[in-house]
Amino acid sequence: MQNTNNIIALSTAAGAGAIAVIRLSGPSVIEIVDKFFFGKNLTKVEGHTVHYGKIRDESGEMIDECMATVFRAPRSYTREDSIEISCHGSSYIVRQIIALFLRNGVSHAKAGEFTMRAFLNGQLDLSQAEAVADLIASDSKMSHQLALQQMRGGFSEEIKELRKRLIKFASLLELELDFGEEDVEFADRSHLQKLVDEISEVIQKLINSFHLGNVLKNGVSTVIAGKPNAGKSTLLNAMLNEERAIVSKIAGTTRDTIEEALNIKGIQFRLIDTAGLRDSSDHIESIGVARAFEKIESAAILLYVFDILAMEPAELEKHLYLTLQNIKSKSKPKLLVVANKMDLNPYTKPEDYYIGHLVDESNFITTSAINQMNIEFLKEKLYTTVIEDPGLLDKTIVSNTRHLSALTDTSQSLKEVNAALANGTSSDLVALDIRRALHHLGLITGEISTDDLLDSIFRDFCIGK
Repeated sequence: MQNTNNIIALSTAAGAGAIAVIRLSGPSVIEIVDKFFFGKNLTKVEGHTVHYGKIRDESGEMIDECMATVFRAPRSYTREDSIEISCHGSSYIVRQIIALFLRNGVSHAKAGEFTMRAFLNGQLDLSQAEAVADLIASDSKMSHQLALQQMRGGFSEEIKELRKRLIKFASLLELELDFGEEDVEFADRSHLQKLVDEISEVIQKLINSFHLGNVLKNGVSTVIAGKPNAGKSTLLNAMLNEERAIVSKIAGTTRDTIEEALNIKGIQFRLIDTAGLRDSSDHIESIGVARAFEKIESAAILLYVFDILAMEPAELEKHLYLTLQNIKSKSKPKLLVVANKMDLNPYTKPEDYYIGHLVDESNFITTSAINQMNIEFLKEKLYTTVIEDPGLLDKTIVSNTRHLSALTDTSQSLKEVNAALANGTSSDLVALDIRRALHHLGLITGEISTDDLLDSIFRDFCIGK
């Protein structure tokens, strides 16, 4: 697709800095920039070269000294002629340079327009384009690796291979329809059945990987909850290795949620300390308790902390049961029970507190948060709770909700293909079900796309990307 307009945007973060990068793309950007760039003649230089010069406005007044990097089509991010101007990071200078080119045949880029052009011009498929945004937003090693894997096309290639195999059989079924009166069969139904089963298995594995992909991409919401004075804030401080939360012997010190990030082996855990769970006549504390349950509702992991000195096994079972009963969301958080303050009563037998019907023994951890006892073990337990099978990290992982929806629709269409084959349904109806599956797979990579779909994807990009 050939765009006829030229676009410009600031690609680095807004605000003062040492350097700012202004990006331009379009059929005439090299000629337009060359009119105001005093140094090398940019229209005659080779692509992938950088040149020093001065940017002057229409009257010849110098705006800034800068470096201009020239990319010639198709060897650029957008597959169009492109230039990146590296200037001093003054917001005034940036505004002046952008305004100069806006007056001379260039338009403001829309959100994600550079990456949309890369997609429309065949540089990236749609899932790779989405991975660009994920890469920019990544804030941990795992989310970074996940975005890189998708941007390099691993997921795309798997989807394209599945489509290729289905298209082959769909074409044979279509061919049968052309010879309908001659009662010939080009597509072996048993082979088709086997193919559909194989593809369905791959699709289901991709669907199942979404839970892991989602937490790797967005972080793991981990709520620390329990009765007042159980040591929740002390535990938060111990895990962060800093005095983040106020600690006091007075019950109910924490009245609102406190959120901090903790990176464990490349995975970002969002630790949320909450108000102690109890009935209270104090209006402010009651609001804090309500907020605690709101956080638990949306958590991936619930760290239930209790004071092993203050709670007997029967009381623990009752309070934990009531806490879990108050969780109304369909997807319950994974539960880890932390027996705190073990240093004050080292002879307590943890097994007396095991509650088989509420929590598995392997998810029961003893600690002394104030002494950092078992804190590293608790961190390891958090990690293994998320990464139940480390081998999955080497396989294709789905992290995008749009991809999950398309895969789920594909799976349903394949079930309909299976049902049609089992019932001896005519080739035209089987072909229709296969076309539906192909359509849903094509939505992932952009082999099938609509303007509404593209707008919904790229509007969340930053302007300069």
